[in-house]
Order: sequence, then C-alpha cells, then structure tokens
Amino acid sequence: MGTTFTVEKGCVIMATPPKKKSIRYDWPYHFVALPLLLVTFVLTVIYWVEAIRYDEHVLLSWLLLILMVCLFFAIPRIRVYATKTQDRIVRIEEQFRYFRLTGKELDPRLSKAQIIALRYASDAEFPALSERAANENLSSSDIENAITNWRVDHMRI
Repeated sequence: MGTTFTVEKGCVIMATPPKKKSIRYDWPYHFVALPLLLVTFVLTVIYWVEAIRYDEHVLLSWLLLILMVCLFFAIPRIRVYATKTQDRIVRIEEQFRYFRLTGKELDPRLSKAQIIALRYASDAEFPALSERAANENLSSSDIENAITNWRVDHMRI
C-alpha cells in the first residue's frame, strides 16, 4: 500500500502519516561543524596542557583555549536561535492560516508545541483539530497521531 500525495493550495498533502518522527538534520551543522568543533576543542585542551607542562607558548595556548571556549558556547547557541526563529515563524504562519480558514484567532490556550504539531494538518482538518487540541489539551504527539491528511513541511530544519 503506497502513500498518495495531493496538492492543496501549494502544499503537498500525504494521505497516510509518515512512520518516523519528522526530524531533519542540517548536515553541514550536525555532521561537519559540531564534530570539527569537538575535535578542535579536544586538541586545544591537549595543546594547552602541553604548553603549561613545558612552559612554552603559554600565552598562545591560553588565547586558543579562550577562543575555543567561546566557540564551544557560541556555535550551539547560534543553532538554538535559528530554531527559535523557525518556531516563531511557524506559530505566526499557523495563526494566519487559522484566521484565513475560520475568520477567528487561534485559541490562546494552545502551546507553542501544539501549534508546531498542528502545522502538519491539512486545511480541511486544521480548524477542528485546533479546537480539539485546545479543549482536550492534546500533546504534540497526540495531535500528530490524530492527523489523517498530512501537509509535508520540507522547510523546517
């Protein structure tokens, strides 16, 4: 049994839900930048220990260590900020979509996680599922399990 796809107002709709969690990896970040950061951090610590032990290039080793500590905190934070920005955009898009479909504002009882999960619902089931999620306080996984016609989101990482 294959998955059927349709297009609804520019969005791809799947008749059957995906079997796996909808997590996407940004390969340059997750598989290049983070591993290189960890390797560079370890090598910097080794260089710092050796410089202190043999009393050579101590100032340079301290400078490199301070720089690596800054990068060690900055690089993951940059990713967190990008994800928070995506969450805000998704929330605004879904609030606008609900208003476009119903003429009303989205229920303020819905949490950010619920709104993000609702983005997968097709336009036909989105308003009713939004109301159900607010009234029954559904978790994001419960919302995803209740969706019958999925909108594919290829934009969020």
